[in-house]
Amino acid sequence: MDTQDSVNPFETSDATPEHDTETHHRVVPHGKVWPFALLASCFLWWAIANNLTDPLVKVFKEIFGMSTFGASAIQFAFYFGYFCMAIPGAIIARVFSYKTGVLVGLGCYALGCFMLYPAMLAQQFFLFCFAYYVLASGLGILETNANPYVMVLGSQESATRRLNFAQAFNPIGAVIGILMCRNMIMANLPKDSNNELSIPPGEADAALNTVIYPYLSVAAILAVVWVLILISKMPKASDRDSHVHFGETIDRLMSNGNYLFSVIAQFCYVGTQISVWTYTNFYIPEQLNVSQEEALVWHTWALVLFGCTRWIYTGLMKFFRPSTLLMFAAAMCCICLLTVIFVGGYAGVIALVCVSGFMSLSFPTIFGLGCANLGSDTKLASSGQIMAIVGGAIITPMQGWLVDHVGTSLSYLLPLLCFLVIGAYAVFGRQYEHSEQASE
Repeated sequence: MDTQDSVNPFETSDATPEHDTETHHRVVPHGKVWPFALLASCFLWWAIANNLTDPLVKVFKEIFGMSTFGASAIQFAFYFGYFCMAIPGAIIARVFSYKTGVLVGLGCYALGCFMLYPAMLAQQFFLFCFAYYVLASGLGILETNANPYVMVLGSQESATRRLNFAQAFNPIGAVIGILMCRNMIMANLPKDSNNELSIPPGEADAALNTVIYPYLSVAAILAVVWVLILISKMPKASDRDSHVHFGETIDRLMSNGNYLFSVIAQFCYVGTQISVWTYTNFYIPEQLNVSQEEALVWHTWALVLFGCTRWIYTGLMKFFRPSTLLMFAAAMCCICLLTVIFVGGYAGVIALVCVSGFMSLSFPTIFGLGCANLGSDTKLASSGQIMAIVGGAIITPMQGWLVDHVGTSLSYLLPLLCFLVIGAYAVFGRQYEHSEQASE
């Protein structure tokens, strides 16, 4: 057996030998609050990028005169960046440290934001795709390092709760992102007499300038956060391991059924989350006969609900198994999506908003269940979870194709199928939890 198996990433070099019960089970241990706050802020920053981008499919479709499927190439480029850089992000963690990975990820994120400026000057759609690819590559490295880093800031028993706690800041960023999109982008784009987007070719330059301004503002903030993390003393939970042990680790992970299923479930979840939010901006105007800006109000409330329920789920994990809550969430999402597809109207819109509330625990819970009890393999395992974010690059265009060919309502059959897969993993994860307890 590889000697790295004996390394426990949850044991930090600055931990006390006594490990009293209260400290051992604290979600954020004493002395780790500031590092946790800096890392949790990263969850907020990448959510801003995600939710600034989601509504822009319709904007780019209008500016460049494209089909829904063609405009969704923005989402493909964005989430493909996650896929490409997840393993390099894990290697950075193994060879250097989680902190180094976080810094590299934040730096690439800021660089991608700044690259939108020359794309705007050139008015070339493929340059926007490339800038979003670079931006998301940074997010892939950042998430690959930040998620497991949060998990190892305290005891293994509280790792999934701690990750859910950090992820609870993600919806705050999501709401900020959608408000920035609504007030800084959508409100300033030209519209026709029906208050629908209408961008004449002569005004494309001004429209693209409006699109990129929020990203440049975010990049300036990221520079400050980057410096704060650089100069801060971070816990030594991620001490250097210059031996990557790539082949042995991959062999162990490929033979772990729970981990493999979790990656599939994560692929389905991320693709579904992005699809649900992206095509909310198509579904709501159709069902309620309202403008894009009015649809964003509903979208904002969906994100608020997403954030509030994530805090609630974190509290409920004191009393219920994460797999049980995941099973409940998947079932409720399926019920809501059936309403979206076959009922429509206000009932369908409300059900679509409720999907955001029920699904909010999914990413951190799948991540935590899938990476449980993996020891030093956690660093590379986390990259697989982040690579699964490529689901956003594949499922979102697939639903865009369905929107073009069968209509927006029926296109939500694809998210419904994905939640059935997530529910199946929740059942499997519950059985895995029981088998792990029995073997202890």
